[in-house]
Amino acid sequence: MATQNPTEITPLLNPPPEPQSEILCPNGDTSTANSAVPDDPSTLYVWILMIGPFLSAFVAAVDSSMIATLSSPITSSFGSLSHLPWLASAYFIANAAVQPLSGKLTDIYGRRSGLVLANIVFALGNYMCASAKTEWVLIAGRVVAGLGGGGIMAIATFLLSDLVPLRDRGMWQGIGNMILGVGSGIGGVLGGWINDSLDWRATFLLQIPITLLATIWTWFTIRIPAVDDGEGKSKLKRIDYLGSISLFTTLVTLLLGMSAGGNTVSWTSPIVLISLPLSLISLLVFIATELKYAKEPIIPLPLLCDLSVAGGCLTNAFSSASRFAMIFYLPLFLEAQGYTATKIGLRLIPGSIGTAIASMIAGFIVKSTGRFYKLGIASQVIYILGMAFICTFTLRTSAWPPFVCFFIINIGYGITLTTTILALLSSVEAKDQAVITSALFAFRSTGTVLGISAAGLTFQNVLGRLLWEKLGDIDNAAECIQRIIDDFKVVDGLEEGLKELALQAYMGAVRAVFFLMLALGGLALVFTLLIRDRELSQRMIR
Repeated sequence: MATQNPTEITPLLNPPPEPQSEILCPNGDTSTANSAVPDDPSTLYVWILMIGPFLSAFVAAVDSSMIATLSSPITSSFGSLSHLPWLASAYFIANAAVQPLSGKLTDIYGRRSGLVLANIVFALGNYMCASAKTEWVLIAGRVVAGLGGGGIMAIATFLLSDLVPLRDRGMWQGIGNMILGVGSGIGGVLGGWINDSLDWRATFLLQIPITLLATIWTWFTIRIPAVDDGEGKSKLKRIDYLGSISLFTTLVTLLLGMSAGGNTVSWTSPIVLISLPLSLISLLVFIATELKYAKEPIIPLPLLCDLSVAGGCLTNAFSSASRFAMIFYLPLFLEAQGYTATKIGLRLIPGSIGTAIASMIAGFIVKSTGRFYKLGIASQVIYILGMAFICTFTLRTSAWPPFVCFFIINIGYGITLTTTILALLSSVEAKDQAVITSALFAFRSTGTVLGISAAGLTFQNVLGRLLWEKLGDIDNAAECIQRIIDDFKVVDGLEEGLKELALQAYMGAVRAVFFLMLALGGLALVFTLLIRDRELSQRMIR
């Protein structure tokens, strides 16, 4: 694919946007097309440049699927199954907090610098996890890794928008999602195998050298010559400090309160009563700052008023809430059926394959037709059908339905990833593509955290209620039930009759989570209807 010369301008919207977009400077910084710029990179050069970002994103995908597979062994090693939601939420809270900042900051300081920093932070977080002596140090490591991983995913996406036209953007997004899908598939199996052979700590250590290799490649390849865009103080003055701090505070306090409330602490706990009101206050500060005071807003809020932008962001939020909750709680269902971590990882592979194949095919369909709306609707219908089948699972479900259903719902999710980002990018001017992509990632990560938290709250409450219904009459019921809630492996040591009752309670709690995920998928379909179809340009708009 050879993209067009940057002097060619094809209007996408009516009225057409300003013929101006961002390109990379020598250090990965950005400038505008009315400066001296080189010809658009060839397909080969795009591949060479994207090896580092794709490798970093691949490792981050491996990491996320490893965590899903190893969630039970990790929490069991610390005797803290009730802290399972934090294992995932900590990572995605950090993701959500850093991603909306990464667009504007890498516009100012450059994609290369931002991606290198994100890689280093991600590697540091994995080292903290590998060396953790308590569950809270491990969770802190997930926060640090989440900051790095969030930056990696977002900045790699910005680079694609910098380099290829919208009509080809879906194809490249499909390639990226295929790489992520392979990483997710390998990660689940690899994580389970390493845990069964060594222990879960080794899974974190193995990611560090690969991340550092990607960092070195990125540093030496993202060097596209262009004019400089200011140095030192001139760049510092462009940063929306108050907007950045208030948005970061809003997301962290909101997700902290929602993740903790009803899961690890009660809704009347000080951490909830302080964090949720603080999130509202900081949100109001952020809105006022972006609308009235910021010269270069971290996220231009008027962009979110566009129906396609709002629909795309909310579709991503609810789809991700459903899909990632399923990724973390389907393994618990499989564990209740008696599968080892390695076998659970094998059963997650079809989902990763489904996401990869569907996203790639969706990209080529969009490249051929230039349209994405009907494809987006179809993706949500496919997802809902798959989730409806999962809701029928029982402990006696045979081995093949989880393979098939997981594959189906990830086909729907893979198409959604491609169509929603195209809906956003086609609705804004080229100069706003990085910041609106940041907003999309923020919605996706926020939805993921809230989905996992809601699933954790549902699981814990239903499990506790059902255990009391079935085991409340035995001696030392309170102690036994609490031990089961904290560590599922305790069930293996129960008498056969009590074990069967405990498994029934466990399955009832998992099924409640499945129905929640189905409802979230339904909401994603509703918001998809807000998106307006547009024919995508085949030329690079500068």
